Order: sequence, then structure tokens, then C-alpha cells
Amino acid sequence: MVGELQRSVGKNIRRIRLSRGISQEALGDVVGLHRTYIGSVERGERNITLQTLEGMAELLGVPPMELLADEADAGPTAPPAV
Repeated sequence: MVGELQRSVGKNIRRIRLSRGISQEALGDVVGLHRTYIGSVERGERNITLQTLEGMAELLGVPPMELLADEADAGPTAPPAV
């Protein structure tokens, strides 16, 4: 289905971002995107580059492949150990 990966990536970003207590604004600041654009990405309305995906994954503390995982494969993500 067209756009399914885009929606899945957006849901994964949102799920992990919220589990880390990171705002859309803070995530956007790190990757150079406005918070409204981050919201559009999370809703699956916008596409992102691999470079942006890597930056988001780094800030969220997950491997980039976790953001690409199918929703069925992606479980709750615990924050990284400190």
C-alpha cells in the first residue's frame, strides 16, 4: 500500500518521542525542522530524508532501523539506561 511505510515511520517517531518526553519542538530543533513539520511527519503526511531519519534516531536513542520497523514489530521502547 502506498504511503504505508511513511505512516509507520511517523507513528514510530511519535511513540518513541513521547516515551522519551521529547517535544516536537525539541526534536525539530535538532534536525532543523519546524515543530509543525514534525507533526506532519508523525501523521504520515510528509516524507523525510534518510539524513533526517538518522538525526531523529540519534536524538531518540534508537537505531534508525527501529524507526523503519513495521508497527507489528515495534513494541514499546524504554528510554536508554543512564
